[in-house]
Amino acid sequence: MYRYFFSFLFLLSFSISLQSAVWNSPHEEKKVKSNTLFSAFSLPPKRLDPVISYNANEWAFIGQIYEPPLQYNYLKRPYELEPLTLVQMPIVRYLDANGTEVDENSGHVAYTEYTLRLREDIRYQNHPAFVKNETGELFYGHLDEKTLSAIDTLDDFEKMSTRRLKAEDYAYAIKRMAVRQNHSPILDAMMEYIVGLDTFSKKISRIAQEKKGKGERLDLRPYSIEGVRVVDERSLVIRIKGRYPQFLYWLSMNFFAPIPWEADLFYQQKGLVAKNITLNWFPVGTGPYYLAQNNPNRVMRLKANPNFHEEKYPSINDEEAKRAEITSDLREDAGKRLPFIEEIIYSLEKESIPLWNKFLQGYYDASGISSEAFDQAVQISSSGTMGLSETMRKKGIELKSSVQPSIFYMAFNMVDPIVGGYTESAKKLRQAISIAQNEEEYISIFMNERGIAAQGPIPPGIFGYEEGEAGTNKVVYDWKDGKRVRKPMEVAKKLLAEAGYPNGISAKTGKQLKLFYDSTATGPDDRALMDWRRKQFAKLGIQLVIRATDYNRFQDKVRKGKTQLFSWGWNADYPDPENFLFLLYGGNASVDTNGAGINSSNYKNPEFDRLFDEIKTMKNTPERKEKIEKMLQIAREDAPWVWGFHPKSLALSHAWFRNVLPNAMANNTLKYKKIDAALRVKRQQEWNQPVILPLVLLFVFVLLMGWLLYRAYNNRQKSVIIREEK
Repeated sequence: MYRYFFSFLFLLSFSISLQSAVWNSPHEEKKVKSNTLFSAFSLPPKRLDPVISYNANEWAFIGQIYEPPLQYNYLKRPYELEPLTLVQMPIVRYLDANGTEVDENSGHVAYTEYTLRLREDIRYQNHPAFVKNETGELFYGHLDEKTLSAIDTLDDFEKMSTRRLKAEDYAYAIKRMAVRQNHSPILDAMMEYIVGLDTFSKKISRIAQEKKGKGERLDLRPYSIEGVRVVDERSLVIRIKGRYPQFLYWLSMNFFAPIPWEADLFYQQKGLVAKNITLNWFPVGTGPYYLAQNNPNRVMRLKANPNFHEEKYPSINDEEAKRAEITSDLREDAGKRLPFIEEIIYSLEKESIPLWNKFLQGYYDASGISSEAFDQAVQISSSGTMGLSETMRKKGIELKSSVQPSIFYMAFNMVDPIVGGYTESAKKLRQAISIAQNEEEYISIFMNERGIAAQGPIPPGIFGYEEGEAGTNKVVYDWKDGKRVRKPMEVAKKLLAEAGYPNGISAKTGKQLKLFYDSTATGPDDRALMDWRRKQFAKLGIQLVIRATDYNRFQDKVRKGKTQLFSWGWNADYPDPENFLFLLYGGNASVDTNGAGINSSNYKNPEFDRLFDEIKTMKNTPERKEKIEKMLQIAREDAPWVWGFHPKSLALSHAWFRNVLPNAMANNTLKYKKIDAALRVKRQQEWNQPVILPLVLLFVFVLLMGWLLYRAYNNRQKSVIIREEK
């Protein structure tokens, strides 16, 4: 009997101990308790070479590993550039055609020179490429078959080393950009600006082809670009054509991250390429983290770079904090050394529902909001205000939202004989359609309120955008009682009649106006959206015909000007109005540039173009703002677009994940964030208690039944013995 009693006590104590454990955690208990961030990815990265990659899911990794010369201040709004690997912002000089320095406002500016002065304390992550022998040659520069046979990953190399960042590393990166075989997406754009880059690209691409044919490695050090000059180990000068102040924004992008020649030659070895050990797979940077594990089919792991230079969490004054709406908790770590988090573990999650459930259990520290989870996470008030649901608030989850520097719009093809042109009737037709397209309804139905109706091409947070009445598109909206109100349909119908289509009927032919909308929406889920599109035009009596096709065919039609109406979008490369206004610049018209131009609506207005030529190289001054306002007014009147909407990003984070601030332009923000691991462990235990009472009851029942059976068996045996004795 005592035996069962002690078994029961043991079970009871064991069950109590289990109350403090989490049975279903997908992570190691030791990692959960450490200063580790747990995140997820749905699309495996394919290219981690900074000169090649141009995808957000890849930049999420690249941005933490590589360091271009400049970065965006984490806290300041509007977005502001600051030095990252430089001792100060680049020194700018303006030169005439003879190379003589002239005043910035001179009419003789032919070139602009940017002098980059590097910090002395920046070093690369530890890597076998930097190991050298006694004579100064690369120790792993010529790997033999025996050594290669034991190598499957970088961790298999016995020796590691590092070195200081040099100016030549930035020059080397630009040279790699110029090699056409590397397929850098910005090469053609940069050839328009960097002096000599086009000539160098033709030359080095030919040499690269010859080297490849001979099976030789391409060492870019002996070759030089006219407009890229290394002065000394810490100084680099880049010369560009004319004025282009936006070039500074490009210097904050990963395309201009430094590449050490040692790593480039190391990774060109045939034996390593055959094992897929390449720069595209194993980055080499000076950033706060390095890629410790690259298994894109399961997990990606970043670890803090032990060689990372000193960098402090930013501080801003009260006025800047108020303007950027920065809360006090985001300023508490000002002046503390970065990074805070020691390791980031990304797990592959192909489906949104498992990711969402694990976030609710506390196993992921942050999450986006999928359409399936939106109603569970967010509540929208009668006034349209978006906030967390009660369930989320009880868990201490925080909601961060921000309007993205992007625009999605419906374009009119301005060379089309019906919807295009610049006559009064053509403008009124486009204006009527613009009023009828209820973007607020679209945002509510198809975007879960995750967006704001656009008033022009420039999104919030970009110079030139205006809040309130001053920034309202008066062609489509009225300003009443302190808010924008879409003009009534009567106004749109009146404009349509004045355009020659009363009630949607052509005054010339007597037939209903039929317009064609090209789209890639071919799936069953797109039917509701296309039905909505038809209804917007039907309000004016216009018949809309949907022409659905695959994306390649759609692009081809747009580039050749073979469309009437279509929808498209644009995400900012950098936070400058020029990066949006050039979408309407006549010189970029797609039909005039063999499809290369980004002005897909083929809009051309001489006054708009003249003002664009003036503002594109101006600094953000009141004069520039005044000219931009004139451009916006012209575009609103001409209505080459139905201005659409600027999307909102929504992100959820747990209370233990801190210093979380949306920053649409920066890609290197993980170094600013921090984890309270103790709070995470506590919450995971509270939210994931194993339900063991049924197991305890089952075990007690089994013990009891066993004891009863044992008693019955013993009694039976005693009865048999007594009968035999008798």
